[in-house]
Amino acid sequence: MAQQVKRAFRYRFYPTGEQAAELSRTFGCVRLVYNKALQERTRAWYGEQRRISYVQSSAALTQWKKTAELAFLAEVSSVPLQQALRHLQTAFGNFFAKRAKYPRYKSRKKSRASAEYTRSAFTWRGGQLTLAKMADPLDIRWSRPLPEGAEPTTVTVSRDPAGRWFVSLLCQDTIAPAPATTAAVGLDTGITSLVTLSTGEKVANPKHERRDRARLARAQRELSRKAKDSANREKARRRVAKVHARIADRRRDFLHKLSTRLVRENQTVVIEDLTVRNLLKNGTLARAISDASWTQLRSLLEYKCAWYGRELNVRAWTCVCGTVHDHDVNAARNILAAGLAASACGDGVRPQRESSRTGQSSVKQESRRATAGISRL
Repeated sequence: MAQQVKRAFRYRFYPTGEQAAELSRTFGCVRLVYNKALQERTRAWYGEQRRISYVQSSAALTQWKKTAELAFLAEVSSVPLQQALRHLQTAFGNFFAKRAKYPRYKSRKKSRASAEYTRSAFTWRGGQLTLAKMADPLDIRWSRPLPEGAEPTTVTVSRDPAGRWFVSLLCQDTIAPAPATTAAVGLDTGITSLVTLSTGEKVANPKHERRDRARLARAQRELSRKAKDSANREKARRRVAKVHARIADRRRDFLHKLSTRLVRENQTVVIEDLTVRNLLKNGTLARAISDASWTQLRSLLEYKCAWYGRELNVRAWTCVCGTVHDHDVNAARNILAAGLAASACGDGVRPQRESSRTGQSSVKQESRRATAGISRL
């Protein structure tokens, strides 16, 4: 059965000089409001053990606009500033619920430059988008159409470190489930082969960062020679950012195509549960592991399986087969077996970490039981 989901459609656009200046001012004001509200909340929390609500922060924002020092906040649209306070409220909610660390300040150089507009702060008419405080619509390159009859509910404008401008439109979309199939596949991630499938297929690792490593190193050397805070250093920094953007774009495109193919061809997808953060502590392999981007692949598989009516299992396992043949293929088959066993008994996607009776991972025990009847390859 088709399901209704909120889906973001991201496009590149080319602002006029006036639009770029207005958006740059808005980005700066959003960052300032977020940081100032965070400072007030931090003072209240650590100094008085008192929580400040979104309503109180919003009232404080109104007072800030009336001061001579911060009167410029009234010159940009008020909606992105209010959205910044809502995002901060969410961050504190996650902190107090112990789902995240304490919120951090936004850096002018390192934080993402963005602003979020809700329905009252933009006009969508005839396929053209006009933001508040702007006279003309944005020059958007529509690389793909929006769903028929879609009306954006939220618009997020951003500028990446390479100087490219993007607009993301959040719309309601209808996702039809993919045709049912009985196929199932297990995935074993790696570096030489990005993934090895239980079918025996190996997907080569494109190594996007490695392919552009010489170009990136040359751009970084040029950046290191430029005087601090000079115009030439900014140009050199932009060149480095463009190389990074090229690598990220190619990697994202490859992973989208791979994940879409796996979801379309299989009813059940089982992947290995890896703690990438710990693996990155290996200084020898950290760069290759980051380039492989296993976490991004897993994230894409998760939401695509949910959209298209597929089943995703994330399983931890320990190989005890002692195989002397292709280890990666054998690993993928063991992962698939463990995932299918979990599906049969109704276990959740997230593995349980420890058994109170044995002190061992219940997933490891389950994997041994599931793979006990598999002949050695």
